[in-house]
Amino acid sequence: MSEHDTPNGTTHFGFRDVPVAEKQKLVGEVFSSVAGNYDLMNDLMSLGVHRVWKRYFVGTCQVKRGDRVLDLAGGTGDIAALLHERVGATGHIVLGDINGEMLKVGRDRLTDRGIVAGIEFAECNAEKLPFPDASFDLVTIAFGLRNVTDKDAALREMRRVLKVGGQARVLEFSSVTADWFKPIYDFHSFNILPKLGKLFANDADSYQYLAESIRKHPPQDELKTMMEAAGFARCGYKNLSAGIVAIHTGYKV
Repeated sequence: MSEHDTPNGTTHFGFRDVPVAEKQKLVGEVFSSVAGNYDLMNDLMSLGVHRVWKRYFVGTCQVKRGDRVLDLAGGTGDIAALLHERVGATGHIVLGDINGEMLKVGRDRLTDRGIVAGIEFAECNAEKLPFPDASFDLVTIAFGLRNVTDKDAALREMRRVLKVGGQARVLEFSSVTADWFKPIYDFHSFNILPKLGKLFANDADSYQYLAESIRKHPPQDELKTMMEAAGFARCGYKNLSAGIVAIHTGYKV
């Protein structure tokens, strides 16, 4: 069921229930707050392993030289930079993010690295993408889907803008599969992470929300079912690091 279909018109913001109309603003405030420390945030949340996850995510994408790619929730440009290596000088990447502060950070960082050719930036909402049907060979979203209010709508939009034969890829924190590891992971998420956020970024609340948002995100099989319901074919997923994150894949046929 879409979060917009909740009977009382609310959705989750971390462990809180908030009016559906307010979630986008609240999430925006979180990411405006952490934009300057986004890499630090990911390092604290993943103990630095997010860089390996991202490289594997892009390295196993269905993409080739000259392809046109949309990277949603593109944040600080990590995924776009890796994709740029794959699509080459003849390819084109649109880095999309709903948050203007995050887009600025991404644009500045890619410019500093000399990655400017074939890169376009778009401030856009994943639930209503401003692109024509069948515009992209690949659509990616890394560590962003859990912050979208209506995930079903975002998945349908990702499929809409894909070309036939195109691939959608979702990299997201997921449900830990090893029972022995769950209490350790929970302790880090809810006791250590907010304290680190306070210490390094003077922002415990945003980091608390991010830990909570992971727990509210659909687990692996549920997200696979959601992708199938959005019209994707050959849906599947691969767990990384005992399910701390998972890569979901679907195709437009």
